[in-house]
Amino acid sequence: MTKEDLLREATTLLRDAGIDEPRREARLLYEHAAGDPTAFHVAVARRAAREPMALITGRQGFWTLDLAVSRATLIPRPDTETLIEAALAARPDRAAVRRILDLGTGTGCLLLAALAEFPLAFGVGVDLVPEAAALAAANARANGLAGRAAFLAGDWAAALSGRFDLVLSNPPYIESDAIPGLMPEVAAFEPRSALDGGADGMAAYRFLVKRLPRLLAPGGVAVLELGAGQAAGVAALARAAGLDDPVLRADLAGIARAAVLTLGHD
Repeated sequence: MTKEDLLREATTLLRDAGIDEPRREARLLYEHAAGDPTAFHVAVARRAAREPMALITGRQGFWTLDLAVSRATLIPRPDTETLIEAALAARPDRAAVRRILDLGTGTGCLLLAALAEFPLAFGVGVDLVPEAAALAAANARANGLAGRAAFLAGDWAAALSGRFDLVLSNPPYIESDAIPGLMPEVAAFEPRSALDGGADGMAAYRFLVKRLPRLLAPGGVAVLELGAGQAAGVAALARAAGLDDPVLRADLAGIARAAVLTLGHD
């Protein structure tokens, strides 16, 4: 079969599987397979089974970084870049940020992107999943940031001491009962531990927000990713913890995606 025959056949298969932009994805898979027909057929079959493109290629871009991904972690989303934008707006003096904490680091995307923007900072990334912490460390090495980052496998903030100028987190925030109804690429292929926010989607926020006062240095800020409609609940948790009401930043779809939290002032 010629290249065009292969692409035509793959486009049909992907369209029948419900893939948006099947022709474009067929071309991307052909490039990934380097034109090898056998490798291409395997990749197309995986995508037709709704496996995410990033898991097939093993790579995902985020901010200015090229990251390895695996089934141990959430695949970085463009919406999550809103947290970096919010952090830069909240801490415009980039040289003043020296210590960064990323809770639920996954691929390390948030911490590594922040380190790329705050040149004097050292960062710590924590994840419950050892495979995720190892992947984040590998991404730090691949992006020339290993000397400024440490990654730990453990219970998020529980084992950490010290205070940080910037705390980042994209916590699990999907309601447990809603996970089976997510698109197959998410529900079937991404780790439930990175998605499941408990019955109301707020369990991780309850854990995190009440610990922020002992994690934030004077003048420090925390930036948390939000799910749709969760801003009010996080604001209530912030007030109960003695934090100021969050400053919200919307993503490109206009959804409040990042909550910037600071210590309250008397």
